[in-house]
Parts: sequence; C-alpha cells; structure tokens
Amino acid sequence: MKKAASAKKAASAKSAASKATAAKATASKSAAAKATASKSAASKKAAAPKKTTKAAPLKKAPAAKKVAVAPKKATARIKGTAPAKAVVHPPGDESPTALVRRARRINRELAEVFPYAHPELDFENPFQLVVATVLSAQTTDLRVNQTTPSLFAKYPTPEDLAAANPEEVEEILRPCGFFRAKTKSVIGLSKALVEDFGGEVPGRLEDLVKLPGVGRKTAFVVLGNAFGRPGITVDTHFQRLVRRWRWTGESDPDKIEAAVGALFPKSDWTDLSHHVIWHGRRICHARKPACGACPIAPLCPAYGEGETDPEKAKKLLKYEKGGFPGQRLKPPQAYLDAGGTPAPPLGAG
Repeated sequence: MKKAASAKKAASAKSAASKATAAKATASKSAAAKATASKSAASKKAAAPKKTTKAAPLKKAPAAKKVAVAPKKATARIKGTAPAKAVVHPPGDESPTALVRRARRINRELAEVFPYAHPELDFENPFQLVVATVLSAQTTDLRVNQTTPSLFAKYPTPEDLAAANPEEVEEILRPCGFFRAKTKSVIGLSKALVEDFGGEVPGRLEDLVKLPGVGRKTAFVVLGNAFGRPGITVDTHFQRLVRRWRWTGESDPDKIEAAVGALFPKSDWTDLSHHVIWHGRRICHARKPACGACPIAPLCPAYGEGETDPEKAKKLLKYEKGGFPGQRLKPPQAYLDAGGTPAPPLGAG
C-alpha cells in the first residue's frame, strides 16, 4: 500500500513538471514570435519610402530692363558737331572733383559745337536788350525779334517809351502775348531809367533788379551781353539741362545759379549760359531730346531719355542744326559764316 502511494505521488510530480516545462516552452515561443513580428514591422517601416512634399513652382524673375548705352562717339554726323572723345559715365557717387571735371568738359565740347553762340535777341544797345529780354518772358526770342523793330522805330529811347501812350504800345506788343502786363513793365522800367539813372541802363546787378519786370535772369543777360560782366542766365532750358546732367538737383533758379557757378570760373559764366541754352533749344529738347544726334552723349547720365537712333534723332534737330532759319533777324556774321540763316520778319513766314 505504501509503495503504491509513493509511486502515485512520483507520477503526479513528474506530470506537473512536464506541464510546467511545456508552459515555459510555449511562453518562450510566443515571446519570440512577438519579437520577430516587431522586428519585421520596424524593418517595413524603415524600408517604406518617405513622403515627399511637392515643391512650390519658382516664380519667373522679370526680365531686366534694357538700359540705353551711349556710343563711344556720337553716331549722328550732323553739321558743325564734334563727337566727345571717350565715354565717361558718371557713377552714382560721383565726387565733387569728378563732377567739376565732367561739367567743364561738357562746356568745352559745346563750345566746339556752338562756337558762334550768342544772345538770340536782336539789340543795338543796353536799352534795347533790357526791353527785349523783359518781352521774351513766356514767348520765343523769334517772336520778340519780329516785334521789337516796330517798337524801337517809334520809341528809340527810354524817354520816348516812358512818355508813350500805353494803348499804342499794347497794340505793337500784342504778338508777344501778355501784352498788357509787358506794356506796363517796359513803360515802367523806361520811367525808372529816366528818373533814377539819367536815361541810362545801369551796369550793376543791384540796380538792374530794381527796374520793373527785371529779375536776376534778365539782369544777367544784360550784364553779360551789354556790359561784358559775367553772369549765369538760368532760363527754362538751362534749368532742364543742368538737372539732366546731374550738375545739381536744385529746382530754385537762385540755388541753381549758385551750384553751377561753383563748378566754373566766373569768366566762363556768360558763354556757358549761351552754350547750355543753345544746346537745349537745338538738340536736348524738353519732350523729345535727340540723344542719337547729341555730341556729348557719352558724358550725359540721361542718355536714352530721348530718341537714340541717329537718323530719327537727326530729324528732331532745330534751327541751323536742322537746316532751319535761326531766331534773329540780324544775327552776327559768325553765325552766318557757320551756315545759319536769319529769321523772317513778322508776317513773312
């Protein structure tokens, strides 16, 4: 009996041990399977290609604006013009010394182009010049030159004009425009000359600007051309060109006068004024500058603002440069020798 019980216990223990071993083996197999599955998932995840984000299309850069480049030499072979010798494009940070050199070179080039430059008002004495200059406001020198012969034939002296009937003077000055205001000015300045200066035009700036209708511009025209005293005439052409050439950024005439005057010797001022004004009237126009026919194109920062084709630009030239009559009915001989022709009298053309 005891032996049978011992055998039964031993068999039970053996069976329990077998079950425990089997359970352990099953658990190990299950853990191994899970680890294998995890590794497989990780491998798949690593192998899977990354999602790529679609790049936004690049915007096309706008085409660069074509900049007109001045030719090394003026391409339009117009009569009486000498091309600039080399290209000198002023940088944005042009030094004061470089500006002086460029400005003076432009003046030298223009002196070669317009060696016959002169005031474009007909006059025989200082009185006629001061009256003609006052009349030239808001009109052309040509119209003044066509009008003054009748005026000076009837009123040759300050005394005569001071005593004139305003209505008669208005009728003569009607072609000049603003004839009532201009009549008042010329009669007024004639009276001032008679009463304050003995009937003579004064030769000092401070005296001239006291006359009715006479400002600094008119005074410098008279001083420079009737008395030989240097002065800068800042008219509409002069203002436009010196800003195009970047000689100054000023817009006030007095400040322009000071800024430009500092670039040149005083002895050059009167001729400089003629050169700049003549270039503005013939080539460097306000609306359609003839860039392709400009002898100083290589020196000009504004090259390309106007017509650059030489043949088309040539058609924009005025007065003697374009083969047309000038503004004076009685121009200097040097102008006629250079191929210029006189202007027609009033009503003739």
